[in-house]
Amino acid sequence: MAQTTVAAPKATSLSELPRRQVYLTLAGLLLAMLLSALDQTVVGTAMPRVIAELRGFNHYAWVFTAYMVTSTTMVPIFGKLSDIYGRKWFYLGGVALFLVASWLCGLSQTMTQLILFRGLQGVGAGVMQAIAFTVVGDLFPPAERGKIQGVFSAVFGLASIVGPTLGGWITDNLNWRWVFYVNVPIGVLALGTLFLFFPNIRPHGHERSIDYWGVLALIFGVVPMLIAFSWAGTEYPWGSSRIIGLLAFSAVMILGFIWLETRAQEPVIPLSLFRNRTFTVSVISTFITSAGMFGAIMYIPLFVQGVIGTSATSSGTILMPMMFALIFSSIVSGQIISRTGKYKVITIVGLLVMTGGLYLLSRMDASATNALVVRNMVITGLGLGVTMPVFTMAVQNALPYKMLGVGTSSLQFFRAIGGTIGVAIYGSLLNNRFQDALQTNLPRQLTQIVPADRLKALDNPQVLVSPEARQAMQRAFAQLGPQGEAILRQLMESIKVSLSSAITGIFLVAAVAVLVSTVVTLFLPELPLRRSHQAAPVVETGEFYYSDEEEEEERPKRSPSYEVS
Repeated sequence: MAQTTVAAPKATSLSELPRRQVYLTLAGLLLAMLLSALDQTVVGTAMPRVIAELRGFNHYAWVFTAYMVTSTTMVPIFGKLSDIYGRKWFYLGGVALFLVASWLCGLSQTMTQLILFRGLQGVGAGVMQAIAFTVVGDLFPPAERGKIQGVFSAVFGLASIVGPTLGGWITDNLNWRWVFYVNVPIGVLALGTLFLFFPNIRPHGHERSIDYWGVLALIFGVVPMLIAFSWAGTEYPWGSSRIIGLLAFSAVMILGFIWLETRAQEPVIPLSLFRNRTFTVSVISTFITSAGMFGAIMYIPLFVQGVIGTSATSSGTILMPMMFALIFSSIVSGQIISRTGKYKVITIVGLLVMTGGLYLLSRMDASATNALVVRNMVITGLGLGVTMPVFTMAVQNALPYKMLGVGTSSLQFFRAIGGTIGVAIYGSLLNNRFQDALQTNLPRQLTQIVPADRLKALDNPQVLVSPEARQAMQRAFAQLGPQGEAILRQLMESIKVSLSSAITGIFLVAAVAVLVSTVVTLFLPELPLRRSHQAAPVVETGEFYYSDEEEEEERPKRSPSYEVS
């Protein structure tokens, strides 16, 4: 007698995926994002040893610039491609490329090789950044994304805490090359987990095409702009022909990109996105908030080292309280949003708290203590942690499923651009304000006693943060006789007060920027967070598909080969 077997239930949408597969996919994503975030913090600690061995001090900045330029440029491109062809293989390819490039960085014998491989590493990182938050949108409906994206923000905070210490330990106890090699075992674990459990989500419904001309115009528009902002005020003056030429060329290419996007069948960044008020408000707020965030993160360690006088090792860990506050508020705010379905009020409160923290930082002076800095950092971190995951969730909730990838990655793209421009502006402000303040704070008798060439050397406050520079200054002033030591003390105090004034001025500008972002956020629509995907993907022949045309139609039952076990 023939036995009758009952087929296992089949998944007909992403929401019906077994929870085990969902959370294992999420674990792989978190591992990969931790890998990328750690790399950015670990490498910075090892760079002094790297440039000493490879003898490439003149190319020091390019190690970071190459990575930043390629990673930022790739984000919108691969966000769009993932909407066209699916996420899984692009993401796995990005992780694999990141690992290969990490290994090649460790093998580098010259600074040129290291810079080229860092650029390649940035391509992999850009693919990962473009797709990771989009996959969260694939796997979880909007009402559940707050708590998940809060965890992703916490991963970045954790990397900021662990990275500098880990990088220092590896450099001191192993070799600087292991700063790159250490990525490989973590990455292989993430790659294996994603290969086994990451569902292959790709579109189905009509033929797609790639906007090749738009991709080229975007690259030729963004790359020179990022390089110009990285160089401006540091490598070259803002008014130099190189900076103006790069920005002018970038402006022409971006205008060309916009023109091409109005005619492309599948534009890289559809201009129709900007007709969505949630997207436009989120992009503007994210852009401004990112600039404000870097105002705090970049210059708090300099304030602690140069003004308070804490050692370089301790200043590297002083950001820990801010990052712990960020992790805490990211997770808590994500839970609150997921439970209440409301995100606008908590976002505004977070931005106001961040503004308050930055304002308190701007009120500090040369007599500030570590405890005061920590208090102000914690307040800033609490506000920053609330805002980080919200705008991504709001955009994903407001856009149709077919635009999930391009919408999410575009937001990431403008966040990165805002941070780059903010750092460039703050760097110029610091240099200008410091020089002006030093001229004001130097006692007149010192300008008469100290030779002009030695005063000119003080335009850079390196003497406050570099033991070598301080020792060189002491030797120089010892040549002035018994009064040399007293003159040096007065000079150092003038430099410290001037540096304090310059940095706190940056904190004030950052506070104003975030306050402007708060005003912009008042115009953010609060749409109800959906409890399910707007267009549930269906399964066909082992792959997950969504159909643009089927959102409102009854779909026939199909016989998928994917089983829920």
